[in-house]
Amino acid sequence: MRDLRFNQTLLLMALAGVFFASGCATHGDRLESIRAAFNAGRVEQAESIVQREISSRKTDADVLKLDRAMIQLAGGRPAEAERTLREVRDRFDYLEEKDAGESILSTFTDDTRLAYAGEDYEKILIRCFLALSNLMADGQDASAYALQVGDKQRQIINAEGESPAENPRLAYKRVALGAYIHGAIQEATHTNYDEAARAIQLVANWEPSFTDASTDLQRVTSGRHSEPGNGVLYVFTLVGRGPYKIERAEIPASNALLIADRILTATSKYSLPPTIAPIKVPVVVRSDNRLDSVLVRTDTGSAGTTQTITDVGQLAVDQYAAIFPQVMARAVVRRVVKKGAVYATKEAAHINDPLASFALDAAGVLWEGTESADTRCWGLLPDRIQVLRLELPAGEHVVKLTPARRNVPIGAVATRAIQIEDGRNTYLLANFPDERLVGEVLVSSGVGG
Repeated sequence: MRDLRFNQTLLLMALAGVFFASGCATHGDRLESIRAAFNAGRVEQAESIVQREISSRKTDADVLKLDRAMIQLAGGRPAEAERTLREVRDRFDYLEEKDAGESILSTFTDDTRLAYAGEDYEKILIRCFLALSNLMADGQDASAYALQVGDKQRQIINAEGESPAENPRLAYKRVALGAYIHGAIQEATHTNYDEAARAIQLVANWEPSFTDASTDLQRVTSGRHSEPGNGVLYVFTLVGRGPYKIERAEIPASNALLIADRILTATSKYSLPPTIAPIKVPVVVRSDNRLDSVLVRTDTGSAGTTQTITDVGQLAVDQYAAIFPQVMARAVVRRVVKKGAVYATKEAAHINDPLASFALDAAGVLWEGTESADTRCWGLLPDRIQVLRLELPAGEHVVKLTPARRNVPIGAVATRAIQIEDGRNTYLLANFPDERLVGEVLVSSGVGG
C-alpha cells in the first residue's frame, strides 16, 4: 500500500511539473516580433500581433494593452490610447491587493503564474502617458493626470517604511515629466504663475540635467508666457527603443544552493534533488540606440534640439536594480520550497529504496526545471522622453523634425504643419524609436490656454 501511495505521489508531482511548465518561449521572446514591427514603422502589423497575443494569452493581456496604447498613440488615436492606459492603470491598482492563493501557487511554480501588476516604473509612466495622450486629444484632464505622476511616486516610495534597509524604494529618482506638463498648462492660463513656478522648481530638483528648467523658472517668475502676438510650441519626442526584460540564469545563487543541498544530503536521512536547473530571474536591460535627440526647425528660422525630461531606460534599470534583491529572494524561496516538498514526500512515504529515491529526485529536478523568469514588461516604451519649447509668431508654420546623434542628423526628416495661437500653447508629439518617424506627428492646438 505504501508503494502504491508513493507511486501516486510521484506521478502527481511529475504531472504537476508538466502542467505548470511554461515552455521555452518567454514573454520576452514573443515581444520581439511586436517590437520589430513597430520600430520598423509597420504600425498596423504590430497592432495585429498585439491583438492576437491578447486574445490567446489572457495572463499577459494587461501588459500587452500597454503596448497597444503606444501603437494607438503613434497611429494618431490619442483618445483610444488614453482609454486603454486608464483601463490598465485601474487594473494595476486593483492588483496591488495581493492574492494569497496566487502567491502560494507561484511559490510552487514561478512568477509567471501571478497576475502581472506592473513594475514601479511602469505604474508611474502610465500616468505620464495618460497626460501626454490627453494633451494630444482634448487636454481637459492632462493636468490632473500630470499631478497623478507625483502622487503615485509618493505612494510607491512611502509604502514600505522610512529606513533604506527595509525600503529600497527610497532611492528612486523622481520623474519630472508630470510636473513639467502641469507647469506648462498652468503658465498658459496667464494667471497661475505661482503654481507654474512651483511645478518647474520640482522639475529642476528632480531632473538637474534638464538645463531648460532654469530658463523656464526665470520666465514664469517674471509672469510672462510669451510676447504679445506670439504663442508657444511644445515639441515632445519619444526617442529611441526603450528598456525590456530578459531571462538570466543567476549562477551565484544556483551554486550556493548546490553546496547547501549537498551538505544537507550528506547529513540527512534522505537526499535532496540536485541543483541542476539554474535559478532563472528577469533583468531589465536598455536597448542600444544610435539616436539621442531630435533636431527641430521651423519656417521662421527658430530651431533647437529636444532635451531629455525623463530618461526612461535609466529609470527602469535603476528602479529594478533597487528591488532586485526581493526578486532574487522570491526565486530562492521557490527553489527551497520545492526541494523541501520532495524531502517531505520521501519522509512521509518512508522511502528507503535507492531507485525510488532517485526517481523522486528526478521528478524534483524536472519540477525545478519548469521555472521561467517573468519577462513580462511594457515593451514599446521609448528610451527617453524629450521636449523643446519654442516661442513663435501666431499663424501657420511648418515644423521639421530630424533624428540626430550628438546634434548630427542621422535619419529622415518628418514635416508637420501647425497652427500657433496668440498667447496659447500648441503641443506636438512624435515617436522616433529608430532613425525615422513611426506613425504620425500628432498636434493639439491651443490646449491648456
